[in-house]
Amino acid sequence: MSAQPAAEDAGAELLRRFFRRYAASAAVVTAQGDHPVGFTATSLTSVSLDPPLLSFGIATSASSWPVIERAEHFAAHLLGHGQEPIAALFARHGADRFGPATTWHPGPFGVPLLSGVLAWAVCRVIAQVPAGDHVIVLGEPVAVDHCSGTPLVHHNGGYRPLHS
Repeated sequence: MSAQPAAEDAGAELLRRFFRRYAASAAVVTAQGDHPVGFTATSLTSVSLDPPLLSFGIATSASSWPVIERAEHFAAHLLGHGQEPIAALFARHGADRFGPATTWHPGPFGVPLLSGVLAWAVCRVIAQVPAGDHVIVLGEPVAVDHCSGTPLVHHNGGYRPLHS
């Protein structure tokens, strides 16, 4: 392991390298505006149990941001084993995320829900907190569903099933 100086111009690359080693659930966030939007989120986090809150971060340059910014509700989806193509599709710029390759339906509050996921939570937006070139969105779950299965995790730039 080599130590590298945290020069200002290298800071973003150092942060990327650090978090490539962080294993996290593969997640997709969706919302509805004039059209459905969604993206693969690597920053989905449980924030609080009292009150129940979760959060995700989104770049203000992301194509989904204008809809997310105005949304009153969003859905967070946890992906399961075999859903690597969904994670990749929602991470790809310019992709038709809600085209024929995606099975989904309108959920509570009209929020797009992806079919066959390990779990989903529809959340009411509580706050949006500016954070550098991102915004942290806080949400309160208002509807949740889940099924059994093996979670999909993102680690070191790829997706892997979690084996117990």
